[in-house]
Amino acid sequence: MLELFGNVVMRGGSGVVIASQSDHRLPPLPAEQSKALATTPVEELLALPMLEPGQVKDSLHAYQLSKRGNALRVMAEAVRWGKRGARINTISPGIIITPLAKDELTGPRGAGYRRMLEVSPAGRADTPDEVANVAALLMGADGAFITGSDFLLDGGVTAAYWFGELAPK
Repeated sequence: MLELFGNVVMRGGSGVVIASQSDHRLPPLPAEQSKALATTPVEELLALPMLEPGQVKDSLHAYQLSKRGNALRVMAEAVRWGKRGARINTISPGIIITPLAKDELTGPRGAGYRRMLEVSPAGRADTPDEVANVAALLMGADGAFITGSDFLLDGGVTAAYWFGELAPK
């Protein structure tokens, strides 16, 4: 990622990449798969055995793997960015109240999304301002020690998935 930005990334700079709560529903990957997702050149990713047809179960699994890749690639890039005195992190939001989310909440899968929010510890969706507040922390002086991290910002939906009412039976 650093070469993409060339000399734009300067000492004291910071970046935020948006991932997703969805990747937090995948079990941990073996270390070699995590490293491959984090470090394989973009043009070679689809040649990874773990991403070959038959290994990816469905579109949700593909989405989860792509978002896990975002977080892992940012973690790996944090090492390189750090050599330039810069920081980079990911935010993994849940459902954020936007026009698209409003359509999803009332669409064919809306009941599932609404239940997900209702049984989460926060009992509601994120707002764009809440995501922006975390981004401001990560990019500002108060976040100067934070790099290579992924911030799950889903109101506890993932907690409910692993340990609450949303847990797979």
